[in-house]
Amino acid sequence: MTRRGFIKLSGITAIALSGCSGDYLGVSDFESKPFSSALSIPPELKGTLVNGKKLYKLNAQDGLSHFFENITTPTRGLNGALLGPTIRVDDGDEVDFEVTNSLNEPLALHWHGMHLPAKMDGNAHQEIASKQKWTSSFTINQKACTNWYHPHTHKKTAQHVYQGMAGFIIINDKESDAIDLPKTYGVDDIPIVIQDRSFNDDGTLFYSAGSGMGMSSMRGMLGDVIIVNGVVNPYLEVPNKEVRLRILNGSNARFYTLKLNNNKSFKQIASDNALLESSVEMSEVKLTTAERAEIVIDFTNDAGKEFILSDIDAGFDILKIKVSKNATSTTKTPSKLIDLSSVIADKTQAVKTRVFELNMRQMRFTINGKLFDKDRIDETINVDEVEIWEIKNLSNMVHNFHMHATHFHIIQRSDREVPLNERGLKDTVFVPPKESVKVVLVMRDYTDSKSPYMYHCHILEHENAGMMGQFVVV
Repeated sequence: MTRRGFIKLSGITAIALSGCSGDYLGVSDFESKPFSSALSIPPELKGTLVNGKKLYKLNAQDGLSHFFENITTPTRGLNGALLGPTIRVDDGDEVDFEVTNSLNEPLALHWHGMHLPAKMDGNAHQEIASKQKWTSSFTINQKACTNWYHPHTHKKTAQHVYQGMAGFIIINDKESDAIDLPKTYGVDDIPIVIQDRSFNDDGTLFYSAGSGMGMSSMRGMLGDVIIVNGVVNPYLEVPNKEVRLRILNGSNARFYTLKLNNNKSFKQIASDNALLESSVEMSEVKLTTAERAEIVIDFTNDAGKEFILSDIDAGFDILKIKVSKNATSTTKTPSKLIDLSSVIADKTQAVKTRVFELNMRQMRFTINGKLFDKDRIDETINVDEVEIWEIKNLSNMVHNFHMHATHFHIIQRSDREVPLNERGLKDTVFVPPKESVKVVLVMRDYTDSKSPYMYHCHILEHENAGMMGQFVVV
């Protein structure tokens, strides 16, 4: 039985056993030759210096994409038909992100992982009307990291991301520039966004979670085709040296555990919002939705070899890596990377502990028993005060938890030790069923008693269905 046939049968069986009716997932009947297309590298968007600020212009637009031979799929993107360009900024830059909404409906574009004022966050309170523009202006003030931008439109976030709108934001700083890491964009420093999609018989995207009911809404929309940087079954040609992959789980709901064949190891050097203090030798890495991991793979002695990056959770092959180029330079990733002591909040100084319970109510997803209300402020936080947030997953379903505008440090995972690769700066954290996570954080720099930030599960269908809250900093 083919994997597609197995998925179809499994979906029917799951519905029958659960007593649920409705969709399970779209089964894409289009075939593609494995690893027949080169990985696309998102172009870099060059900022224009205007009155001392760097201006980056993005246009949200409809387009047509070709995932399969002779098949055209309507999609949406930023400055193109699908996804968006990579925005590269430096710590200290003053920036204007100008967004034009060329769609026929409202859009909010959120700067995920960025430290910025609430009015510039790009959440549901900063929606851009059709054919209008909005500019987010702020100063880059955070560690070097890999962030991203994506829609955050009220009740439409999941659909808009699924349609294709997302892009990378790479932040550089002097500290990371001084470390001997791979840094040549598109050569040994590669952005990788992994997404899953399903397709209808006519080539259009299959999305079944819009009603808020059914299996796709409950566990989130899972596709049966893996797309990497907008390409199905891609291959990547790299030089025989250290190669850095900036991996983003850009899927709506699917979690991945990524592993190279032949048990080839790699070093994780960064989590969501900064380099780790020390590189961590690993053979696999788990990424829930919206999480990022930067890894360095040493191909120095692998000239002519090929490797498969796979998801061992669902059995997907993600990407073939061909060591087919001759290195023109070398790097040597050190064990010690940076010192995070100045940016990790001291838990002994915490003045308050807040508890956030993730659960369900009447087939809707809640935080502390409440459904999201755009007009309700759930929490008020004092600027510069250290807090501990305990996130409890009381349900039998997987969730994660994302917080806007700041970065936290994980201090406890139920009764287990926090893994080494999770001891950096994070904005999204996995919370397994019936478990809890404690994080320490502090809101700095920006106060606004009227404009809120958000926290939510980043399974986008759960967010759409109410698993989100709001807080202001005063």
